[in-house]
Amino acid sequence: MKPLPSISQSFSVKFEYKLHFTQHLFSLENPLLVDVLKEYNGHGATKMLFVVDSGVRLGHPNLFETIEAYCGHYSKYIQLTRIIEIEGGEAGKNDRNNLARVLDGINDFGICRHSFVVVIGGGALIDMAGYAAATAHRGVKLIRIPTTVLSQNDAAVGVKNGINEFGKKNFLGTFAPPYAIINDFEFLRTLGQRDWIAGISEAIKVALIKDAGFYQYIQENAKSLADREDEPMSYVIHRCAEIHMHHIAKGGDPFESGSSRPLDFGHWAAHKLEQLTNYELRHGEAVAMGIALDVTYAQMIGLVDEKVLNSVLDVFETIGFNLEIPINKDNGIEELLKGIEEFREHLGGELTITLITGIGAKHDVHEIDMDVMRKAIARRSVAREELSL
Repeated sequence: MKPLPSISQSFSVKFEYKLHFTQHLFSLENPLLVDVLKEYNGHGATKMLFVVDSGVRLGHPNLFETIEAYCGHYSKYIQLTRIIEIEGGEAGKNDRNNLARVLDGINDFGICRHSFVVVIGGGALIDMAGYAAATAHRGVKLIRIPTTVLSQNDAAVGVKNGINEFGKKNFLGTFAPPYAIINDFEFLRTLGQRDWIAGISEAIKVALIKDAGFYQYIQENAKSLADREDEPMSYVIHRCAEIHMHHIAKGGDPFESGSSRPLDFGHWAAHKLEQLTNYELRHGEAVAMGIALDVTYAQMIGLVDEKVLNSVLDVFETIGFNLEIPINKDNGIEELLKGIEEFREHLGGELTITLITGIGAKHDVHEIDMDVMRKAIARRSVAREELSL
């Protein structure tokens, strides 16, 4: 029998989604959510399953009633099935029971590929609910309503979903764009100060690797950002999200099949620090420490000068970040350094660490001088009896 020829095929799929900005999303006078649904289905009511961060409900005690009133008012377009309340933060991504609850809701209420899961919360809950939505029926539609600075400017505007497993951040995950993202600034007003400033680290990150002018704006408005002024924070969120989304579309690798991930600047250490502190560190706080560490390393190997390093440290500290890395006094440095190999595994292949050669100028390296990095960690760290905050 003669061998049969191979069959090859290629195809492309266009993805499109919008990031909307509003205030008081569930006010009866605000038609934005309904307009989003009309764009998809202008005929009849669309099923919606809401997943809400318990911390958000605590800050907005009438949220469930407000959602129910809104859906009732617009019942021609919305069929509310259930509101599921789930613990937010990294704990929500560590507990498989939370994932099961969302999947149960999708199954129990017949959420199909023409229905919507609507997740309201911080980046961790959005990651987890997005993973559930992306795997049920091979993908049901998702609307993200992020409620923290970090999720509005970074975590919720990308195409990634995931949960933590085997003690590793985002070990299980998918690439699945949402149908839409809606940023409601009103959700930010009830944030504690740690969560208000934590997300700014992601804005500093993209500014340092992509936009010197944006970095200058953050530098000039650092005190105003710390003081919770609306206008500078609104601009920082919008510009950070814009750069992030532009990178996904124009970077040529939206599903990260390669090894270079500039948007993970500072993240090899950040992910490990979150794990080592049992996620007592906010992601944004860990990112700030990771960026400070990597810029310190960049200065020590001659990529940037002392002026750049001091500028970066000063901006973070003016906003209110503590940049001292909490390490175990006995073996903390070596434990943290394990994050480099774990990061390489997460990338899948060649190690690529993004550094900078100046403000707005990224520079990828494929190996780390471990002795120099140990010294950089020592400069940035504070020895503690245990890895706790």
